[in-house]
Amino acid sequence: MTTGLATSAPVVSAHPTTWWRSGAGALPEVRWAIAATTLFAVGGLLQVAGAPSWTWWSLYLACYAAGGWEPGLAGLRALRERTLDVDLLMVAAAIGAAALGQVFDGALLIVIFATSGALEAVATKRTEDSVRSLLNLAPEQASRLDGTGQEEIVRAADLTVGDVILVRPGERIGGDGHVIAGASDVDQATITGESLPVDKQPGDEVFAGTLNGTGALHVQVTRPAEESVIARIVAMVEQAGATKAKTQLFIEKVEQRYSVAMVAATVALFALPLFWGTPVQDSLIRAMTFMIVASPCAVVLATMPPLLAAIATAGRHGVLVKSAIVMEQLADVTRVAFDKTGTLTEGRPHLAEIQPLPGNTLERRDLLAMAAAVEQGSEHPLGRAIVTAAREQGLAFPPVTDFVALPGQGVRARVDGRPVELGKPGRPESGDSGHSVVVMTIDGRPVARFALADRVRPAAAPTVARVRALTGTEPVLLTGDNSQAAAHLAAQAGITDVRASLLPEDKVEAVRDLERQGDRVALVGDGVNDAPALATAHTGIAMGRTGSDLALDTADVVVTHDDLGTVPAVLALARRARRIVMANLCIAATFIVVLVAWDLFGDLPLPLGVAGHEGSTIIVGLNGLRLLRDAAWRRTGSISSVV
Repeated sequence: MTTGLATSAPVVSAHPTTWWRSGAGALPEVRWAIAATTLFAVGGLLQVAGAPSWTWWSLYLACYAAGGWEPGLAGLRALRERTLDVDLLMVAAAIGAAALGQVFDGALLIVIFATSGALEAVATKRTEDSVRSLLNLAPEQASRLDGTGQEEIVRAADLTVGDVILVRPGERIGGDGHVIAGASDVDQATITGESLPVDKQPGDEVFAGTLNGTGALHVQVTRPAEESVIARIVAMVEQAGATKAKTQLFIEKVEQRYSVAMVAATVALFALPLFWGTPVQDSLIRAMTFMIVASPCAVVLATMPPLLAAIATAGRHGVLVKSAIVMEQLADVTRVAFDKTGTLTEGRPHLAEIQPLPGNTLERRDLLAMAAAVEQGSEHPLGRAIVTAAREQGLAFPPVTDFVALPGQGVRARVDGRPVELGKPGRPESGDSGHSVVVMTIDGRPVARFALADRVRPAAAPTVARVRALTGTEPVLLTGDNSQAAAHLAAQAGITDVRASLLPEDKVEAVRDLERQGDRVALVGDGVNDAPALATAHTGIAMGRTGSDLALDTADVVVTHDDLGTVPAVLALARRARRIVMANLCIAATFIVVLVAWDLFGDLPLPLGVAGHEGSTIIVGLNGLRLLRDAAWRRTGSISSVV
């Protein structure tokens, strides 16, 4: 343990960039979706206000053009491949609705599909940008030493196995390797997720992109740049994004068969009666009536309003669910896996205990005041924790002189003329009961041990219990921290399945192992090292306040205020939304079957068909919007307000 570390700001921001700053706002899909939505909204206002019909008709038709040309073109391209998809079906239904005077319905469908395409494009762009920015964690240059010890500045990408590099205090390490000389502590939270810097001495492994402390290190490179851990994280995120099966909404799962059947039935209803002498106009009206009543408007609205309402309600309570598809995925989760540092814990050390040693004659308050006085000159996380604890107790700090930071060892100063030193104990004592230990000596004699640990979030244990009750399975702890610290945390949070000392690829394999057993895993994490597993999991949930940009963009869900208690709440809300979706689908299917049968085997008047179609959309829409009420969130049993 080293105190006196002057840390620098991380390259990966702890706060999410806004979507327009990421460049996503310039995407053509976004621009066309905004244009279509604006035209639809203005047209609706004019229609309600009683404006001349040509004004709002013109705006609705402009909405068709802005939002419908792209899905229509995609549908025509699919036709060239001899397939029908729901995009073309929706455009055809919208045009049919306009032909029969129901231009509002058609415009609404166009807006829904344009917005869906824009959201998918934004998510893809954000993730690609974040993956590229991750490469900036590793420095562009490194100081390579030749056989005579002469220093040469080279590109980090040009380092080869066997090269020796010099890493100065405060620099990022240029390549994966082993320490061959020097001693320091290294902040490797970006790779392993450990909340505290790790001591490094000759023989210890270090990773590219991690931040060196106050000591100088000579590192022998053991992997080329393209095989470093940070490069493998990039590759794993990209691979997971490319291969992760796309979960689809219910209507999309049956789009091909439904599209073919509806188009075939519409053509048949128009063409066949002509052979029996039916007038063209009558046959056309029957066919168009069928297209209106059989179009899946009610099915789309049966699915979307409950999911969108659930998204809005979750957002008001600090949970950003990125799409309706993600809300469906949340409803399917059967097991939840948690990262440790920054997720179940607060991500920073706190003073847990002061242990006076035999021969000490000072009170704990005096020991803490003297230790804090020395550590005021340190920027190491453990030193800051000691200073914070002393300030919280209102202690006065005695004067300090001759402050010195000892790379790889600790700090030293004189307090009231007496030499005081704080530093690491012998290696066998480190990590006592999941704590980091600082030993204080006065006049060369050990007088106290300061035990420091990352503090467990107050909501951790209730959240784990609620998740267990919801899913019926045991939550899992996946962490890059050592097994002793992981076991200590797991005992406090109530988790029995613990997997520790995991590198990013190990977390990915752990998630895959759980899913091979039949589980649909939601992973809750916050760091760069969690990003590949977040991308691989059935659903990724990131802690927003402390999360890296890559984790926030890779995850499907972001807990914006780091309120851990909202995780089980949003899972429960998603399950309720799914129940309402299923009820709505039953209602919509019943209306469609009845109206289609009436049109096929009877004589369904067009106005009555339109009324029945509109009635079904209104019923399912209002049923789904029930989730907008705050009572819907309270019914999830959220523990946020209790903890």
